[in-house]
Amino acid sequence: MKLTKMAWRNLWRRKRRTLITGFSIGFGVLLAVTFTGTGDYSYSKMINTGAVMGFGHITVEPLGYNQTPALDKRLEDSAKIRQSALAIPGVTDAIARITGQAMFASATKTVGGMFMAVDPSQESTEHNLFLRSLVEGELFPTAGGRGVVVGHKLAEKLRLRIGKKLVYTATDANGEIVSDIARVTGIFKTGVSEVDGSMALLPIDSVRATLSYGRDEATMIAVIIDDQRYTERMQRRIDAAVGDSQREVLSWKQTQADLAGIIAIDRSGNYISQLLVGLLIAAGILNTVLMSVMERTREFGVMMAVGMSPGTLFRLVIIESIWLAIVGLLIGIVITMPWYAYLYHVGLDFSGAIGDDYSAGGVLIDPIFKIQLFPESVVAIIVGVFALTLVSCLYPAWRATRVPPVESLKTI
Repeated sequence: MKLTKMAWRNLWRRKRRTLITGFSIGFGVLLAVTFTGTGDYSYSKMINTGAVMGFGHITVEPLGYNQTPALDKRLEDSAKIRQSALAIPGVTDAIARITGQAMFASATKTVGGMFMAVDPSQESTEHNLFLRSLVEGELFPTAGGRGVVVGHKLAEKLRLRIGKKLVYTATDANGEIVSDIARVTGIFKTGVSEVDGSMALLPIDSVRATLSYGRDEATMIAVIIDDQRYTERMQRRIDAAVGDSQREVLSWKQTQADLAGIIAIDRSGNYISQLLVGLLIAAGILNTVLMSVMERTREFGVMMAVGMSPGTLFRLVIIESIWLAIVGLLIGIVITMPWYAYLYHVGLDFSGAIGDDYSAGGVLIDPIFKIQLFPESVVAIIVGVFALTLVSCLYPAWRATRVPPVESLKTI
């Protein structure tokens, strides 16, 4: 306790130096919160958005479908798989869907694209981005109807509007080319050009009949979980519940490899930026503590001459550094809280700089710059501040114990 009080008093002998170093640590905290919070928010947003664009956070699909998608590969008991997945704690939704390639034709033109067959009774705006992005009309009311919802750019290519007919052609489960007619009931606009220009939603029962599927067959079960941070854990639990030799359970990193690659590269850059900032702050802390030690050489000599051991002196300098870290952390909290609150609730709008296509890796991104810290990120920042401070003061603390007391007493 006496050593702690002594360290606290020593820290404020040079108030200006202590405050300058404290503010440098505080500024480092602000940068760490900004970098980490941006990553926590943007990565989660991108992953969750990618999940509601069709595949979910976790996908149950036929073996090999992810490598070579084909409509002859299908799950035969989709309802049972869906119910098993929904029974697992942490799963918020599980949706049976059929996805595949098709040719879309109107009276004026034919273009290639993708379709996703859905059951209106299972879909919701919360877990289906296309429904959330409807700008005209609505989703077809039944799974066995003749409706279709198309992207606004696809509608422009084919000169479609609400009520117009669309012919889609695909290869069925037996390898035969089949066609069917649907009538446009809605048009969506996600902001992702390649999606808006090629995607259509169709009633799942009508598509099953067209593709010669059984009444309970689908190409995937898209599973939505309540927290994307636990994807791998939930993937293992779902695999244990529904996996077998004829199907596989994949995470979003496997079904959306482009998105996973973008996030991995960006996260690496984020870590490098934080490392560089940390090194600069560490250099400032090292300079402050080392200067303090060099100025007090005679004082340390007197302490050792009257009986203080080198180990105790070492601990004294370490405790001073811990106090410095605490002061810097408190300053950091004070200057970071208004900044964090503003970015968390309001954010910065970069839509003007991004343009009309808010996408990365085929996934919609938020043009509003916001931050959000997960609890583990807060702990990591606090631990990082203390670790950085302690590492920076090890050499000055060691240096304080190396000068012989007699030599120290000669220093004026």
